Amino acid sequence: MDRDRDRDGRARSARPRDGLGRPLPYGAEGVPRQPEGLVRAPGETVREAQRLLDAGMPFHAHEVFEDAWKSGPGRERDLWQGLAQLAVGLTHAARGNATGGARLLRRGAERVAGYAGTGAGSYGIDVGGVAAWARELAARVEVPGAPVPDAAAEAPRLLLSG
Repeated sequence: MDRDRDRDGRARSARPRDGLGRPLPYGAEGVPRQPEGLVRAPGETVREAQRLLDAGMPFHAHEVFEDAWKSGPGRERDLWQGLAQLAVGLTHAARGNATGGARLLRRGAERVAGYAGTGAGSYGIDVGGVAAWARELAARVEVPGAPVPDAAAEAPRLLLSG
């Protein structure tokens, strides 16, 4: 069977996905994917990602952050890439992959926390609070027998005043 392809001929699965980004069988009803390659203003990126996180869809939030890191200035790469890693870490933890989730949560926390020292604007994002949230969740999910976290219930608050 040939692989699914996008309009440009690149391999891309057309299978629907659930709210945590897991592939579903062809024909199943899934969650709409985020459009790729959108260039959003930073505030719009944060609002859309927070909406998706609050809805329990961190995989989709990661796609929003990924667009920001790919289209934004290089000096902001660590901020957006770190936030994307945090969203993927939450995704893995909510899927039951505690080891992978904790690893990505810690990696993203370091990247985001390191960004705070660059002097660049953070668009109201509570980088210290988000990094602390990620480290705490990473430690919690690694405890043997810990319950699998609910992605919506564990969603971080991105903004200092939000």
